[in-house]
Amino acid sequence: MFIDTIETKMASPITKETIQHLAKLARLELTPNEEKQMLADLSKILAYFDELQTLDTSRVRPMTGGTTLKNVFREDTAAGETNRGAGVNAFPESKDGFLKIPPVFSAEGGSLPGRQAGASGEETT
Repeated sequence: MFIDTIETKMASPITKETIQHLAKLARLELTPNEEKQMLADLSKILAYFDELQTLDTSRVRPMTGGTTLKNVFREDTAAGETNRGAGVNAFPESKDGFLKIPPVFSAEGGSLPGRQAGASGEETT
């Protein structure tokens, strides 16, 4: 039997619908067994955060970074010859020296509305 909801102390429970939504955002096709495993794994992760919330950190100084090391930057100098534009001629489509690609993102999380990517990756209507 599939567990539909695992309650945690966090702001909201993780549900099967949450897993399906995350899978859609990540463009993953999960089997029911994988969904079940993902639900269990994410619930364990959030339970661990709940456990960490119980620790007394009142005497621990806050960290603004992870280290006291300082960045050392080099002087900004103009570069000589670059290879800008190299390979543009080998790309299937370009415009004004830039590579032209099909749209990647849309409100539906894929191709533009009314368009569908074909097997070659090109969009078709």
